[in-house]
Amino acid sequence: MMRGLMLGCALLALTGCKKSNTAADASAQDDEGIRLLDKGQRPREELRYNVATGTTTSSTTTFRVATLATSSETAALSVLPGLRLDIVSGPAASTDRGVKFNVDVVKAEAVVPKGFDEKLAEELRDGAAIAEKVGGWVEVDDRGQMLAGALSEQTKRSDVPIRLLRMIVNTRETLTRVRLPEEKVGLGARWESRKQIKAYGFNIQQVNTYTLVDRAGDEIMLNVTVQQLAVPQTIEFPEEGIEISVESMTAQADGQIILDLSALESDASATGTAEDRIIIKTAEGTETVDITEEFEIQIANTSALPTN
Repeated sequence: MMRGLMLGCALLALTGCKKSNTAADASAQDDEGIRLLDKGQRPREELRYNVATGTTTSSTTTFRVATLATSSETAALSVLPGLRLDIVSGPAASTDRGVKFNVDVVKAEAVVPKGFDEKLAEELRDGAAIAEKVGGWVEVDDRGQMLAGALSEQTKRSDVPIRLLRMIVNTRETLTRVRLPEEKVGLGARWESRKQIKAYGFNIQQVNTYTLVDRAGDEIMLNVTVQQLAVPQTIEFPEEGIEISVESMTAQADGQIILDLSALESDASATGTAEDRIIIKTAEGTETVDITEEFEIQIANTSALPTN
């Protein structure tokens, strides 16, 4: 049940460990608002996106994870393949509420560790390719709040797992298109953005806390802490004869974001850990599994890089 910042969604999608819903079943993310914790130092001013019509921005997002799973009988440490996504956002079109633009994955590939079994590595590369051409459009206001959006018809018809889509969306909403406070703020300001996310059928509360560290023109530097917590809950998979219960499920990540208020992509990095205890019941018996993860996410704005 690898989950760190939704990275497990991608890994399960790549390895095909379990049948999942696809893009056609995707539903909108819950949006539960922003709360200002500290206005920061004076002088204070509004933080607002100002994206010009026609703006197009590209980025590369890379995910990596190492997982230790233990039960009463076994222990397994895995350095699993990561996932690298090249994403293009734009061109931006102004609306009376904000800005509307496409977001498309133009390339997806597995990041395979050295010494990994070559046959399995090839399967993982093929699995990663299903994320290519995933996309849609969104409309956001000048505070980064999503007003509307939809998946592309090609994405809806694809076999891309809904877990992978939610992972991409959650990462972008957390690190790439940060939701900004309504009030004027200065250096040292802190605000939190709360949301309810779903992973493997479990409801997880996520809280992102941002601190304004520096600002130079349209670029602002933010420190971010992400916390996830799931209360005890149970889901059933009748077709497989499996019942999975969460005893505890927590994750925390810390990172830094260079947010360009005039662009559609940003630079960001985050590392963290996740600790889960789950109980799996099958016809053969009941087993308790403890899972510890270390994960890393990197996003690089590649718009200014030369093209070959």
